[in-house]
Amino acid sequence: MIIEKFDFDLEKFKTFVTEKFGQTSAETLGWLSIILLHAATVPSFLDIMSGLTDRAPSIDLVLLIWTALTLLFFKAAVQKDMLNLITIGLGFIVQASMLALIYFK
Repeated sequence: MIIEKFDFDLEKFKTFVTEKFGQTSAETLGWLSIILLHAATVPSFLDIMSGLTDRAPSIDLVLLIWTALTLLFFKAAVQKDMLNLITIGLGFIVQASMLALIYFK
């Protein structure tokens, strides 16, 4: 029978999922947090740039987000994590460019 030929070791599967999924989840959550922090002010900036509103996001929100990103940037520098350094650095460049476009409009 087909079922007899199917050899499934539950312990091997459990070990595989615990090792691989745990690492992937931690990395994925780290990336998602960085992306969401960068994206938090983008809708407001795009609304201002397109003329839909003249209200900028509150300064405390922007300062808290940029402080969190700066701390993540320093953490990546200490850990020598080039991928996060590049990601956070590019995010800062994009946000600074958007602010410059709003300011010099």
